[in-house]
Amino acid sequence: MSVASATVPSVPITVSTVNVNGIRAAARKGMLPWLEATDADVVCLQETRADDGELTKALAPALDAGWHLASAAPSVKGRNGVAVLSRTAPDAVRVGIGADEFAEAGRYIEADFGDVTVASLYLPSGAVGTERQEEKERFMAAFAPYLTALASTAQAADRDAVVCGDWNIAHTERDIKAWKTNRKNSGFLPEEREWISALLAEGAPWRDVVRDLHPDVDGPYSWWSYRGKAFDNDAGWRIDYHLVTDALAERAKDAVTERAVAYDQRWSDHSPVTVSYR
Repeated sequence: MSVASATVPSVPITVSTVNVNGIRAAARKGMLPWLEATDADVVCLQETRADDGELTKALAPALDAGWHLASAAPSVKGRNGVAVLSRTAPDAVRVGIGADEFAEAGRYIEADFGDVTVASLYLPSGAVGTERQEEKERFMAAFAPYLTALASTAQAADRDAVVCGDWNIAHTERDIKAWKTNRKNSGFLPEEREWISALLAEGAPWRDVVRDLHPDVDGPYSWWSYRGKAFDNDAGWRIDYHLVTDALAERAKDAVTERAVAYDQRWSDHSPVTVSYR
């Protein structure tokens, strides 16, 4: 879907991203009070698992309060789905990464706000030796050149871009608590980590601003399994990233992973990751 409106200031801007693990469940469990309290100007959502009607209904209180919604609904009911919520309507919205296989998958949406493009990504999860992993690898192969083109286009137009969301890859040993036991599992495979490294290599146009602002810490983790005591033991993964073009990355001043204070106060298995660009 596409909308147009008056231009909004690009900086300062605060952007948050969160995999909601089902928008209807998240709204029931406490997402709406969080949304009411957040300082974010733009909130990127992943895994909404809802069509446009279901999404609008679940977010009705927020939309009534003035939030604007742009979404990419999944073609398969109950799976995927990404969206962008914003305090001011975006100037333009685009869906997809230009690959026919993923055109209606509900995995990528980007919206323009002044001279900043904000994108919400839900990169496929995988499982080694299965079609799911093959799908993930095909998406990665298509997405890397798309990111290169996005950064090049932004630079040529004197624009900035932030691609945030659930990347489903822990980049380094600092990004996953149990890294030793996950070296052969999807999400921490050498080839997946190398793919992220190539995006962030010296001379490449993208920066991981959360890691830039927290260079010497484990995590901060943003996803914890519902199984066992993963959350209580902080045995998490950092897989929710803000990848940002250079000029905007220089404006990143604060990055906070909004971990719930207790297990029973979680409204998703992910926590919002919020970055202020000033």
